[in-house]
Amino acid sequence: MKMNSQKMRKMLQERLDDENWSFTYDREKDTLRVEHKQTKKGLNVSIPGLIGKWEEKKEAALDEMIYYIREALQVMNEQQQLTGQEKRIYPVIRSTSFPTKTNDERNLIFDEHTAETRIYYALDLGNTYRLIDEEWLKKEELSFEAIREMAAFNLRSLSVSVKKDTVAGSVFYFVNSNDGYDASRILNESFLKKMEEDIQGTMAVAVPHQDVLIIADIQNETGYDVLAQMTMSFFASGRVPITALSFLYEHNELEPIFILGKNRKHEQGRDKK
Repeated sequence: MKMNSQKMRKMLQERLDDENWSFTYDREKDTLRVEHKQTKKGLNVSIPGLIGKWEEKKEAALDEMIYYIREALQVMNEQQQLTGQEKRIYPVIRSTSFPTKTNDERNLIFDEHTAETRIYYALDLGNTYRLIDEEWLKKEELSFEAIREMAAFNLRSLSVSVKKDTVAGSVFYFVNSNDGYDASRILNESFLKKMEEDIQGTMAVAVPHQDVLIIADIQNETGYDVLAQMTMSFFASGRVPITALSFLYEHNELEPIFILGKNRKHEQGRDKK
């Protein structure tokens, strides 16, 4: 079946049919907004993005999106508390194009990370999480610095399982536990330093989407091309894409790499980790 926006919207609305939710289609942006009728809290779904995943994964892509929407709407329309839940606060990596405000215009708390990424902070709710905003902090009389410290401590406490693969003479390590914080592990300095000890060539890292961290031991020029192709593939297939660029890692700093073509690379200025 050839998929188009009209068919995909119809499938989404049929699967999401609920008397408490309303649907609004923005033809210009080709997005479907799903929101709670009373609270008016909701989210926007990119129809072209979903069609792209449909072409690759068919029903599995739609199942994932339905699950994500239901979980997100439930979180938005429930009351959560940070106090007493300190062990469930974590940092999450997002692209610099990610919104800095909630849909109802509350300022999200975040730290700059690199030219391509930011660090947001979230309360883990089991199957999903809620990003923390300034109003929420003020309401519970918590400081941003306290949230940073809690998140960093909790991140270090997460186990790290690494899978290894060798491609064209370079070695690639994958952190892919699917707990929502795989990309966040790029912030675990002790883990990166431990990995650096085993690197024989040049160390590079990538966070193409939320659920993977790639660490590369680049031992020849072809390794850069392999890393670029690998990162782009993950970026295109991830539910929460972050960046298709990779980073060199040296002296605890991340430096974006622009790989222009076969056996050629161009490097941009250094970013602090």
